[in-house]
Amino acid sequence: MKYTLSDFSKDGPAGLVVFLVALPLCLGIALASGAPLLSGLISGIVAGIVVGALSGSHLSVSGPAAGLTVIVLDAIGEMGSFENFLVAVVLAGIIQILMGVFKAGIIGLFFPVSVIRGMLAAIGIILILKQIPHFLGIDSDAFGEMSFLGTDGRNTFEELAYATTHMEYGALIIGLISLFVMLGWDLFLRVRIKALSFIPGALLAVLAGVILNQYYKGVTPAIFLEASHLVQIPKFGFNAESSDLMNFPSFGALSSFTTYKEAVVIAIIASLETLLSIEAVDKLDPHKRRTPNNKELRAQGIGNVIAGFIGGLPMTAVIIRSSANVDAGAATKVSAIFHGILLAVCVLLIPNILNMIPLASLAAILLIVGFKLNKPSLYHQQFYNGIRQFLPFIITIIAILFSDLLIGILIGLCVSIFFILQTNYNTPYFYLEDEHSDAEKDKHITIHLSEHVSFLNKGRLQKTLEELPPECEITIDGKNTLDIDFDVLNVIYDFNSTAHERGISVNLINIPELN
Repeated sequence: MKYTLSDFSKDGPAGLVVFLVALPLCLGIALASGAPLLSGLISGIVAGIVVGALSGSHLSVSGPAAGLTVIVLDAIGEMGSFENFLVAVVLAGIIQILMGVFKAGIIGLFFPVSVIRGMLAAIGIILILKQIPHFLGIDSDAFGEMSFLGTDGRNTFEELAYATTHMEYGALIIGLISLFVMLGWDLFLRVRIKALSFIPGALLAVLAGVILNQYYKGVTPAIFLEASHLVQIPKFGFNAESSDLMNFPSFGALSSFTTYKEAVVIAIIASLETLLSIEAVDKLDPHKRRTPNNKELRAQGIGNVIAGFIGGLPMTAVIIRSSANVDAGAATKVSAIFHGILLAVCVLLIPNILNMIPLASLAAILLIVGFKLNKPSLYHQQFYNGIRQFLPFIITIIAILFSDLLIGILIGLCVSIFFILQTNYNTPYFYLEDEHSDAEKDKHITIHLSEHVSFLNKGRLQKTLEELPPECEITIDGKNTLDIDFDVLNVIYDFNSTAHERGISVNLINIPELN
């Protein structure tokens, strides 16, 4: 497909917004992981440019992940040095490449929609809860830290209570102004002045925050925000401290069993987070485009191999940056690549300017992303889809809030499996029949669904629909079906909405409407 200037008018501003969000996240995750600050930036740059180019995803953005911070912190301590740890990152990347080659990405097809939606909602709630302290000027936790127990020893709710009684009024004013600028620009001015529609409100919010803080410095120095409340990019050059210089893997670590153990752990966790994230982003995509799971694993593996060789943290596809990308109106993966280029260029050329950005302005951007992931309509929709959809959804949210992403997803998945097993107790088999017409051209195919169709059948049905020949006619017949799982309905209706792009005509018989 030809890439046009019209596409870049969407991807360029979206990439800029993702860059503004990714910059402090890369630094904060490196700090929380006990790694050099530069390692987070290296990972963000490689993830943006390399993984962005190789990935089959249109909208997901990769980078160092908050979900890996505890694993990285423990691994560095156990392996004795960051240089030894980098060997495990390289090996983890190789394992991911092999997982993609041997098609292990199929596991991504078996995450229920209710759990994925619960994950998105939980991420949104965590964003709100974790950004409020930064919005109020309490930056004792690293920016981007997402676990329930923070690095300063306080849990999420204790941090909120502390922030409300120790707020920095200079940061609060900047945060409020940033919110006002973004909402006013996106809801009113951008809509009315089409010539300015390419300028993202997040950029104006950041500029407003920088200008206001400089105003503090000259007029009201008592509320001026010092460096601890601003983006802090390490300086490069001949006077740079050794801790800020690039690190390279020490391959003597290959003789240690611990290296291989950590590599396997990183590969598995990073791959699961990636598959969960791309499944969630595909649900946010207005065009419902699907990411090839195995291609994504290969791209992530190559990214981790390169990052490990030049001193970067392990990376995954990440939902925070991806959600910001979707929210900013990205059209293609060029936005992810562009954000990586911006990271590289700006970090090298204008670190002093970037270090003037208040964290309160960036917190305001993420607060809006968090609210958009938690629209009331989402809860309303899940509730009216029935108890088998609502319960896994809400339990996933609660579990993630009080543990972490992977544990919460596993708990939600267990609840979904309980309902699946209950539904499939009497009729556990999925029956699929294809009937082809004799004509060589314009083939007609009929798929008869069995009495009960669960999300366990989702992968097989999706694969069958993807392998249909172009320019054919297909009938999906559910007249003998008593129960079709919500996830299978999503597959059917997603296919129905895009089949015309392949010249396929779709007839649905007795298929329930999707709420």
